Amino acid sequence: MNSEKLQEKIRINFPFQATNEQNDIITDISEFITTIGNRSIYVLKGYAGTGKTTLVSSLVKSLPVVAKRHVLMAPTGRAAKVLAKYSKRAASTIHRKIYWIRTNKSGNTFITRKENTHTNTIFFVDEASMISENNEKAFGNRSLLDDLIEYVYEGLDCKLILIGDTAQLPPVHLEVSPALNEEILERKSNKQIISRELTEVVRQKENSLILNNATLIREKIAKEDYTFPSIITNNEVIRINTGEDLQDALESAYSNNGINNTSVICRSNKRANLYNQQIRTKIRWQENEISSGDMLMVVRNNYFWLDESSKAGFIANGDIIMVTKINEIIERYGFRFARASVEMVDYPKEKNLDLLLLLDTLTSESPTISYDQYQKLYKEISEDYKGQKEINKKIKEDEFFNALQIKFAYAITCHKSQGGQWENIFVDMGYFTDQMLDKAYLRWLYTAITRATKKLYLINFNDNFFEI
Repeated sequence: MNSEKLQEKIRINFPFQATNEQNDIITDISEFITTIGNRSIYVLKGYAGTGKTTLVSSLVKSLPVVAKRHVLMAPTGRAAKVLAKYSKRAASTIHRKIYWIRTNKSGNTFITRKENTHTNTIFFVDEASMISENNEKAFGNRSLLDDLIEYVYEGLDCKLILIGDTAQLPPVHLEVSPALNEEILERKSNKQIISRELTEVVRQKENSLILNNATLIREKIAKEDYTFPSIITNNEVIRINTGEDLQDALESAYSNNGINNTSVICRSNKRANLYNQQIRTKIRWQENEISSGDMLMVVRNNYFWLDESSKAGFIANGDIIMVTKINEIIERYGFRFARASVEMVDYPKEKNLDLLLLLDTLTSESPTISYDQYQKLYKEISEDYKGQKEINKKIKEDEFFNALQIKFAYAITCHKSQGGQWENIFVDMGYFTDQMLDKAYLRWLYTAITRATKKLYLINFNDNFFEI
């Protein structure tokens, strides 16, 4: 009875005529939600444009009819922001929802999983392809997937729905996305896995050439057909083959839609660094090492600068910030720092922060400073506290030791872009030979293309990629 009531409400809230595929999922996801017990996990897979977001949004809106609450989560701040936008409900990162960040008497920061006090709650996790099963060194050597499952099912009559696209890039160093893999999930959770997949591109989006091209690549991946995809171009999907055209297109995108709505996606940090420097000097006319107005991406979790009471919790790897003021440049301990005021772009309700930025990571080809560099910084700072009590605690609480590690955010790698959407996406092909066209490359290309919502620019792609 409750299942039928929920189905009816979802269909009322659904803004379009549901496809047969969508109707089938409405039926069995309603049964999953209204069945008493916590013996199963629901996995909703879907290609780009198949209506996943519309379905989830309608479902969340309909839950009160069966006295169910909801919690919306995503692996990154950017992905949570996108989820909140389309669902018109609050969303947070998984880390912020399920973990406490604490500091002990010795000054060591440690991570503990929260207790789930929710009841009758459905937990939705979007962009689940990004969730790793491996222990995260940057997060206390914990397995995010294990902790997520344990957290959800600790609550009374709580259930988990994982949402994602298997064609997108899996977590770094993995070949599959464990949170979307039935066998891995069943082994880890000891629960029944109910898995469904949307494959039909909905009618209302068929006029999107970005989506059509993404679907073409997605179908090739599914068929294991690793030949050139014959991309179609028009005024929505645009080829760029000269530096002049690229500069004009970037200037136009920044002018019409804003810097925060435009991104360049590259295959390596080295390539992204080149783009960032060119964009800063030739388009934004920024000659200083770092300037007011610069868009930055955080590349290492930081627990120092935000109060424990902050709704953001901590500054996460992948968060976007904007520099509002550079107060001074400091050279100390063999490193360069900037004392700056910044705005957390993905959390506009957070007040501006005054903090230290570590400038050495800005143009580094590695994701963060190396372990050896980190140890050097620790050793140099320790000299300032020599002979004092609780040296370790004082170092761990030192502002220079906790300087925010960042890179410029105008151009980023595809892994860093996952979960985000921008109105304008520029995809840089980088170094490419025909032999490099395989499943991994097509997944990279599919993921990059599906970050764009309005215009897609393809930079230096050879003729073989396009429909003649």
